[in-house]
Amino acid sequence: MTNRFLKGLRVLDLTSVVVGPTCTWRLAQYGAEVIKVEAPEGDLMRGLGGVSPTGQHSGTYLHLNRGKRNICLDLKKPDAKEVIEKLVEWCEVLVANMRPRALERLGLDAASVLARHPVKIHCLMTGYGTDGPYAGQPTYDSVVQGVSGIGGLFLERDGMPAYVPLVVCDHVVGEIAAGSILAAVIKRNEGGGGSSLEIPMFETMAAFVLQEHLAQESFDPPVGSVGDKRLLNPHNKPLRTADGWISVTINTDSQVRAFLKSVGRDHLLEDQRFATVADRAKNVKEWFEVRGAALSDRTTAEWLRIFKAADVAAMPCHTLTTLRADPHLEAVGLVSSEEHPTEGRVAVIRSTIRSEEGYPAPGCYAQPRGWETQRILEEIGLGAQEIDLLVMSGTAIIAAQR
Repeated sequence: MTNRFLKGLRVLDLTSVVVGPTCTWRLAQYGAEVIKVEAPEGDLMRGLGGVSPTGQHSGTYLHLNRGKRNICLDLKKPDAKEVIEKLVEWCEVLVANMRPRALERLGLDAASVLARHPVKIHCLMTGYGTDGPYAGQPTYDSVVQGVSGIGGLFLERDGMPAYVPLVVCDHVVGEIAAGSILAAVIKRNEGGGGSSLEIPMFETMAAFVLQEHLAQESFDPPVGSVGDKRLLNPHNKPLRTADGWISVTINTDSQVRAFLKSVGRDHLLEDQRFATVADRAKNVKEWFEVRGAALSDRTTAEWLRIFKAADVAAMPCHTLTTLRADPHLEAVGLVSSEEHPTEGRVAVIRSTIRSEEGYPAPGCYAQPRGWETQRILEEIGLGAQEIDLLVMSGTAIIAAQR
C-alpha cells in the first residue's frame, strides 16, 4: 500500500539526531519527498545509536531516516550558498533543528527564507524557543526531561530523580512538529501563504507535565496540592508474578470489582474506601497499596488468562528482549527485514498508522552519506562541470555506490 497523502510535497531536511529526523520520517511516511542534507562529519546519530557492522549506520539512525534522499554538503563552504538556495527554491517545506544563530549565518532562518520565498513553510525545532531567557542554549532530550519536570516526577514517586530511558521528548516534539507542518500545508493550499513555525522542546514537554500534574492547583484558589496522586503513587508500577511482571490498570467500578474477585480479595468488595471512583480518589494511597500487591502465586500467562476472562486491562510487561517477539506484533508484522546496501540484513519497523488502503510503504532504506548527492544536484539544474567543482572543493560529497 502506498498512502501517498503528501505526494508532490518536497521537504528540505536540515535536521539531525532524533527530534528533527522523527518529524521528517513521519512526513516521508505520509508520502512527502524528503531531501536530507547531511554534513561531511555525518549525523551524530550514526554513532550514538549503537554499533553497526560497518560503523556507518546505527540501528537508531536506520529507523529514523528511512524514506529520505541523502545529499552530503558542507554548508560552511562558500560554494554551498548557491546550492542550498537552489534546494530551498526546489522544496516547499524547510525543517531544521539547528541553533537559530547558525541558521541566521546561513541565511536559512525563517525571516530570511520567507522574505525570499513568501509561500514556503519554515519549521524550526528548538530547545527553548527564540524569545525567552534560555533561548539559544544547547540541549538534549535528557536535559529537557530534567527541566520540564519529567525527571522530578520520579523524585516525587521514588525519592530519586531519573530519566525515562527513551528519548521521549525528541519523539513527542518531532511528531508535534510534523502535525504543525501538515496544518501549515493546509493553510497554504487554501491560499493562506507561507508559515513560520517554531516548536520549542521545553515548553512543549512542560505543558504535557502540567496538563496532567497541575491538578488541584489548576484552580484559584487551589483545592489541594499539585500532582496526580494516582500516577505518583509508588505502587503504580508493574506487578510481580511467579515468573515475571504484568501490567494491570483498573479504573471503573466494574473493573475494580472484577479485579478484586480475580485476585481472591473478595473481602474488599464491600470496603467503602474503594466502592466508587470518588471513594478511591479520596483513599488513593490505600487503594494503590491494594492494587499494587504482588501476584506472585501464579505465572504471568495464568494471570493474563484470568484477567482476560474478567475483562480487566492487563498485558505482559515486556523487556527489550521479549518485545519484538510479542505474538500480536508478530501477527501484524510490525517488524520485518530487508537487505541494506552496506549493512547487510537489517530490521524494518513499519508505520503504525493505517488508512483504508492499509499501512504506508516503509520507504527506501536509510541511505549512506551522499548516496544521492550527484542525482539531486543534477535535478536542481547543475551540470557535470559544476558538480565536479563542488566535489573538488569539498562542498559536496558523493558516496561510492556498490
